[in-house]
Amino acid sequence: MAKTKPGKKDLDGYSIKGTNKVVRIGDCVLMRPSDSDKPPYVARVEKIEVDHRNNVKVRVRWYYRPEESIGGRRQFHGAKELFLSDHYDLQSAHTIEGKCIVHSFRNYTKLENVGPEDYFCRFEYRAATGGFTPDRVAVYCKCEMPYNPDDLMVQCEGCKDWFHPSCMGMTIEEAKKLEPFLCSDCSSEDEVKRPLNSFHVEPKVESKRRKR
Repeated sequence: MAKTKPGKKDLDGYSIKGTNKVVRIGDCVLMRPSDSDKPPYVARVEKIEVDHRNNVKVRVRWYYRPEESIGGRRQFHGAKELFLSDHYDLQSAHTIEGKCIVHSFRNYTKLENVGPEDYFCRFEYRAATGGFTPDRVAVYCKCEMPYNPDDLMVQCEGCKDWFHPSCMGMTIEEAKKLEPFLCSDCSSEDEVKRPLNSFHVEPKVESKRRKR
């Protein structure tokens, strides 16, 4: 009668080969893509397990980059923006290249210096449908676009809205010198305050879904 193979065992951590870094459950990691020309995939580690042959596997929840989503990258997406998806996978731990930090949108905007390991997430993403949670975000400026943390914006002392210097017909240097800054509505005598609108973030067009 054949012997039953020993089962899998859960691990608390995994040491990345060639480094002194230890990955634990809940950490965000960079994973080697199948195409070497692409940037590393980003994922959150949900589980670490080892089998009877000492093969270590990690169950991960993928983050998508805007260009990997249905609808693709849009004007308001930041360069370091990621979407936390509902796409889970079991991967070899050997494909982990390093660790990273995925900040909340609020915390990311407060960083004094953004390093190569820093990313941010403000949306959860449904990979099959291209849907987002939340599906609407506040908009700013005359262009009525969501906030992109990579773009400098100045706040109006009157209405407290935020504006892109280019949308106000000025350079970044000119905007930085203004104390206080007043938008065109607030600087006029017949000021009319605009209500804060919202932007529907779910795409209306189809594009290729990410493949692994």
